[in-house]
Amino acid sequence: MSEYEVRLFQEDAAIVAIGEGLLARTLPRDAWTHEAHLAACTWIVRDRPDIAPEDDMAAIISTYNVAVGGVNDDSQGYHETITQIYIAAVKAHLSEIKSDTPLWQSVNTLLLSERGGRDLPLKFYSKERLFSVAARRNFIEPDLLELEYI
Repeated sequence: MSEYEVRLFQEDAAIVAIGEGLLARTLPRDAWTHEAHLAACTWIVRDRPDIAPEDDMAAIISTYNVAVGGVNDDSQGYHETITQIYIAAVKAHLSEIKSDTPLWQSVNTLLLSERGGRDLPLKFYSKERLFSVAARRNFIEPDLLELEYI
């Protein structure tokens, strides 16, 4: 596993600002970190019933990427398989904590857990499979461990 300093949140408002910035495509590109991805996903899953993450995140993230000067191609930008893994991880995490837990605490607990780790997808996929064009473009099944173990 890679070692990165996890940036934690101190309040719900910071997470909501990330989520709203993502949806409005106004979040600064350098603010779109691993932690921001998981914070926005947690907020969307928990607090935005109007959004179906498994179906809607591709368009949300892809249009955001383009709006901030990025691209979505065979080697960079939106990655469908990784996104679906983390949506499943967020949902599993939220199912195990009290529903009245403050958003920032829910996100921080996730970020400090195995489910919130940067290397979570590599528990289920070989590097070759995970970083393939097929996995970037469409969800593909894992080759190392079934996703039911998220």
